[in-house]
Amino acid sequence: MNEKVSGCLFGSAFGDAFGAPTEFMSVKAILRRWSPDGPTDLTGNPIRVTDDTQMMIAVGEALVACKDKLKPDTLEKELRKAFVEWLNSPDNNRAPGMTCVEACRRLGQNLPWVEATQAHSKGCGANMRVAPVGLLKTDEKTRSAIAQFQSAITHGHPTALASSDLTAYTVTLLTDGCEPSNLLSEIRHYAKSQRFIYHKEWLGDLWKQPSIGSPEEFISHGWNETLNALEKIDIALFSRNYDADPCLATGEGWIAEEALATALLCFLLYPNDPAKTLQRAAVTSGDSDSIASLAGAFAGARHGIGVWNERWIEEIEYKDRLETIAGQLY
Repeated sequence: MNEKVSGCLFGSAFGDAFGAPTEFMSVKAILRRWSPDGPTDLTGNPIRVTDDTQMMIAVGEALVACKDKLKPDTLEKELRKAFVEWLNSPDNNRAPGMTCVEACRRLGQNLPWVEATQAHSKGCGANMRVAPVGLLKTDEKTRSAIAQFQSAITHGHPTALASSDLTAYTVTLLTDGCEPSNLLSEIRHYAKSQRFIYHKEWLGDLWKQPSIGSPEEFISHGWNETLNALEKIDIALFSRNYDADPCLATGEGWIAEEALATALLCFLLYPNDPAKTLQRAAVTSGDSDSIASLAGAFAGARHGIGVWNERWIEEIEYKDRLETIAGQLY
């Protein structure tokens, strides 16, 4: 299990690094630059990552800091501290998402998180960082609440919450040995079971928005959109077009449910070939680093740290922090 925890966190960072140079490029342009099939290796020492990995580390370190007392007030304090430190870090120069930047700026002004959050944003910044939550040794209800809460303090849209929850659950399933052939049915069953569950203790009055009549109505909207995104994966896997841009089937990944769906598609196309998973996720026309980061987390959670290139492990940026988080979570 420790190898899978490390494999997931490092896999996420490797995917981020793979997708960083291809983000904002068309597939045609990517293949012209990295002929014939796209990037096949990571270069640089250190191998640089983006804000996706930086924010995942922030979540992981916040969890570690209060893992013996995972309560809303203690986790909120640690997440706020970690996010504001990220905001003000000189390393925060990797084209971070504006939703995260604005929400963290407001957190730094000591606004209550429910006022600091960007209530109508469902950007993928909510679930690109959630993998450590899926690696926690805790019960299902707590994991679900924490996955949604870490999203809620910056991205308050119900679909951001639901997709973050489902991303974390996918990580949990894969580390527990779920076979890829069963993965979609398992996560679909979970999503349906959660449709009307609102974690009041953690989310407070976030649901109180214009035209929303109840907490259940609020959260069910997010689960419905996430379930709709899963349906597109089924269609794409039925045709199994390995050469087509995955974004054409499941979305470009700028929003939470599309990032999850497209990353899952890339993983399920090559469930036993992690390197090919990363390459396929990087050769996409959308938010390639976030898509590849999630796909790498899934591949690493399934296969463990031993599947990754040893040089990548030694040279990836923030290696020591990733190792510390993995050890503490395990």
